[in-house]
Amino acid sequence: MMKKLALTVFFDAFALMLLGLIIVMSASSTYSAFRFESTFYLFNSHLLKVFIGLFFLLMFCFIPYEIYKYYSKWALLAMAAVLILTLIFAPSIKGAGRWLDLGIITVQPADIAKLILIIHLAALIEQKQEFISDFKQGYLYAFIWVMFISGLIFIQPNISTGALLVVISLTILYVGGAKFKHIALSSLFSLFVAGSFAMLFSHSRSRILGFIKAMSDGGDLNIQVKQALYGLGSGGLAGVGIGNSKQNNLFLPEAYGDFIFAILGEEMGFLGSVIVLLSYLILFVSGILIAKKAKDRFGQLLAFGITFSIAIYAFVNVAVTTGLLPTTGLPLPFISYGGTSIIFLSISIGILINIAIMNSKRENEIQVNSENMIKSGELKQ
Repeated sequence: MMKKLALTVFFDAFALMLLGLIIVMSASSTYSAFRFESTFYLFNSHLLKVFIGLFFLLMFCFIPYEIYKYYSKWALLAMAAVLILTLIFAPSIKGAGRWLDLGIITVQPADIAKLILIIHLAALIEQKQEFISDFKQGYLYAFIWVMFISGLIFIQPNISTGALLVVISLTILYVGGAKFKHIALSSLFSLFVAGSFAMLFSHSRSRILGFIKAMSDGGDLNIQVKQALYGLGSGGLAGVGIGNSKQNNLFLPEAYGDFIFAILGEEMGFLGSVIVLLSYLILFVSGILIAKKAKDRFGQLLAFGITFSIAIYAFVNVAVTTGLLPTTGLPLPFISYGGTSIIFLSISIGILINIAIMNSKRENEIQVNSENMIKSGELKQ
């Protein structure tokens, strides 16, 4: 069973990455030609990162996941230092300093911090299992880590990623045994903090107020959402065909990134969009089953955290594209153009597959031991 789930996760993620290559090529061609004088510039960059991602995916499939819990605290402290360096040295792009240029690749540390925090929370809950329901002895310690890392992301400013990291973390804590009242109070506190940061910065404030105005009195949606809806609407049932999008001709700004679902919907139509959403659902269900069948608490929570983080990112991206949520800047997992995102999503999938593989081996060992005990009992008789 676990081997089948591992194969399902691998081929599902691989299919989404292949589709992402196709849609990124279509969505970025006009912009690439206009900006870089090469139709394939952004596609080639994305293709390289997909290859790197697949390499790491396969590599992490064979690294025993248990070792991560022994180094998670130090990795998270190192990640906090990187986030602080990002605040100091990262150039401001569109009012935010989120990326570190390493020459070969531009890294967004928040993507790395998300995975490491998930690992550390899983390790922490396993370590403090009997105390996690106690606010002072267990829960507060974990929540401080969540707010420390999320706070460093908030002040970049990257409100959407920080807020979603809090949601993912609190969900893991709740699944791990934390009391609902502690989660509820933490949620209210986090909402206040995230809302305060969002109102402090002009770009996030304008997005939220514009969204509220559009929802309350029928005001204009922002240009990206408006053009995204035009694209989705023109796709019809079966789409206009791959490469035939009109929105990618600079009508939809940066169509290859956060709003790539609009291009996908325009070119593949309602049916194609539903198939993609079903792919995320299959990935989610498979990941949850892996978490359920894992034999150790750390493996269960790590598998759940990885699976839930991918699912919620997909949900939020699609909700933003269709105008149900304010614009966030979060990518569509495996499909949007990106560097750090696609690489660390691939690493996450590799870890999820390893959890399935390692627990499949344990199941086989238990079965063999049981059979041997039965045989030895029969021989004695």
